[in-house]
Amino acid sequence: MNEPDLLSGTALAAFRLNGQFLAVAEALARPAGLTAARWQVLGAVLHEPLPVSDVARAMGITRQSVQRIADLLVAGGLAAYVPNPAHRRAKLLAPTEAGLAAVDGITPAHAELAARLTRELGGPVEFRQALETLESLSGALDSLGARGE
Repeated sequence: MNEPDLLSGTALAAFRLNGQFLAVAEALARPAGLTAARWQVLGAVLHEPLPVSDVARAMGITRQSVQRIADLLVAGGLAAYVPNPAHRRAKLLAPTEAGLAAVDGITPAHAELAARLTRELGGPVEFRQALETLESLSGALDSLGARGE
């Protein structure tokens, strides 16, 4: 397989994987009253409040997309904007008790899926290798400036 075919095949596999993860995330989040996108943004701030721009950077999506979801989470009482000591205008997004409870409601089904997927992949070592490969690919694209230079 030549390099352009490897790039195309990898991109198509990643797009398919993204779609599969989104479908699984929607199914896991739905019983907790969340969408995959809302769960993803809440998950980004579970351990520490963050500015929307930091959440967007970590997720690899636009700040505007995260801002829209963050505003919906705040309107729904699942998150709140709190003062940012490092920046007066860029508030931090933090989960509320209701937001934490919603994410906690997903945890058992998430753990069950993780265990099933680990077995399907052949064990935790193989799962870790898959993660490391994906992280390596992402890092390589970051090094290229994600523009394919």
